[in-house]
Amino acid sequence: MPAHERGKMGDMKMPDFKELIHTEPYAFLWNNRRLGKRIMLLGLGGSYAYGTNNENSDIDIRGITLNLPSDLLGLTEFAQYEDGRTDTVIYSFQKIVKLLLECNPNTCEILGLDEEQYLVKSALGQELLENKSIFLSKRAAKSFGGYAGAQLRRLQNAVARDSMPQTEREQHIFNSVRNALEDFQRRYSTFDKGSIRLYIDKAQNPELETEIFVDASYRHLPLRDYEGMLSAMHNVVKDYDKIGKRNHKKDDNHLNKHAMHLIRLFMMAIDILEKGEIRTHRREDLDLLLKIRRGGFQKEDKTFSAEFYDILSEYERRLEQAAKESWLPDNPDMERVEAFVEYVNRKVIETET
Repeated sequence: MPAHERGKMGDMKMPDFKELIHTEPYAFLWNNRRLGKRIMLLGLGGSYAYGTNNENSDIDIRGITLNLPSDLLGLTEFAQYEDGRTDTVIYSFQKIVKLLLECNPNTCEILGLDEEQYLVKSALGQELLENKSIFLSKRAAKSFGGYAGAQLRRLQNAVARDSMPQTEREQHIFNSVRNALEDFQRRYSTFDKGSIRLYIDKAQNPELETEIFVDASYRHLPLRDYEGMLSAMHNVVKDYDKIGKRNHKKDDNHLNKHAMHLIRLFMMAIDILEKGEIRTHRREDLDLLLKIRRGGFQKEDKTFSAEFYDILSEYERRLEQAAKESWLPDNPDMERVEAFVEYVNRKVIETET
């Protein structure tokens, strides 16, 4: 959403979201043939969903829409609809099922909103909410833990960027790039198309003392795999390129926001593993989350206090324990999932043919 519109929203105590989605910027919701009456669920995302919003928060909308019969029986394909102007993402039913089976945090959130946070809910959307437990499993420990780990790396990277000498900072970048590469290789399980070596040596850049170098050799490597590997490394390094070009207030806000989301992800994962519940709105945890977001654990040198890391360690311990003791199955009950997916898609076909 444009900045001037977000500013107006920030002046309000709480926007009327159900009225908002019927304004001109959201006309695509009702005019696009893949949306409109096909929308199963439409609700809040981001800070407004978690309850951690402030006067500068964007309004994010997330949803799920039914596939067309031609997606299910013909040759058309559809994964998701995105509108950058309004920060709206709507997943197809077929895609979100696959993401839910992995306990993907960004999509689990859609099934854990408070009743008043849903802006559209069809009969099939209600049935999806009533059956959300069939998607839950111990996979949540790794999926939420993985996202939390990414938040932690961002946090550590940002702190390191400001508090370390250049040579130590470069070593930290090296470690982060290596971790990102390891994550990429684990995702694809094997890497037999060549080799890559990262190392630090005397800088060729006259503005640096040391610098990361790479020796790489590939043969018959799919271009998309190469682009993904390069992107994983680039995303880590680019954060450091902003040194000396910072908007300190903005960066500090982002730093605290990363720290808050790190703890929030642990909270949500523990709820799933201990209670079998998805709780997106963190009403009972807002005191702690908002204290983190407002910089309550940040020291004058922009690093975080020992108290914050004690809290983080406690949540890491609780997640590990919850994963061991959870009554949830190791993997989702695929028979029930497949039966529900078939039921929904049969409804689509019977209604429209």
